This record gives sequence, C-alpha cells and structure tokens, in this order.
Amino acid sequence: MLSKSQARAFFLGGTAVSFLAFIGLTIYSLAPSNDQTNHLAITEQVIKGKHLWETNNCMGCHSVLGEGGYYAPELTKVIERKGGPMVKAILQSPVPWSPNGRQMVAYEMSDEDAEAMVAYFEWIGEIDLNGFERIVSPLAKDKIKR
Repeated sequence: MLSKSQARAFFLGGTAVSFLAFIGLTIYSLAPSNDQTNHLAITEQVIKGKHLWETNNCMGCHSVLGEGGYYAPELTKVIERKGGPMVKAILQSPVPWSPNGRQMVAYEMSDEDAEAMVAYFEWIGEIDLNGFERIVSPLAKDKIKR
C-alpha cells in the first residue's frame, strides 16, 4: 500500500505525463503536414453543393462521412462508385429514383445545382479517411454479409 506522500507523487506524476502526452498529441495533430481536411480544395461550387445538401435535407436519408440517416446509401465515395454523370442524372431526373424499393425525391435540379452537388461529393470523396476506404451504413453491411 502506498503512503500518503507516495500516492500524491504517483497522482502528480501521472497527471504530468498525461498532460504532456495531451499537449504533444495536440501539437502533432495541428501540424500542417498532418492536415486531412482537404480545405484547400474548397471552391464556391463546393460551398453551393454543401448548401444544397443542407437545404434539401439530404442528411435525413443519406449519410456523409458516417453522419446522417441510414435509410439511403452512404454518399462519401458516391462519385467513385457511380461516377459524376450518373449522380448528376439522378439529381436532374424528373422521375423519382427508386433503387432497391426505396424512393428518392425527384429534385429536377438545374445543371448548375447538380454540378455543385457533384463538386461537393467529389470534394468529400477526396478527404483522407485514415485508411478507411469506404464508410458503409448498417443497412449496406447486412447486404454485404449475404
């Protein structure tokens, strides 16, 4: 059993080591060479696409970077999977897109808006995911296992 002074020394030493580790990891994380945000590639078109994503409540059904609804497919790497022209065609279609029995709203977007959404998805797809090649929704994981 530790004496009172040994316990105090153990506590203070552990606190100091933890604090130094925290500071070191913070400095390492904020170093420019470790930036994973892809922020230099943000354009006005990407910003417009993000705005459209939010105003149309796409996150109510879809997810990006694992955040959002799990009713519809995850869209982080949608350009890689489907291609920009296919995504643009779906967004401009006057007929509701309905793969696998689920139905997406027919947005009938203009060329400008659809291109902005594609630019947003391209930007999202270029973010460094720390080795995770694809984020998969729980619904999609069930299909992959089958």
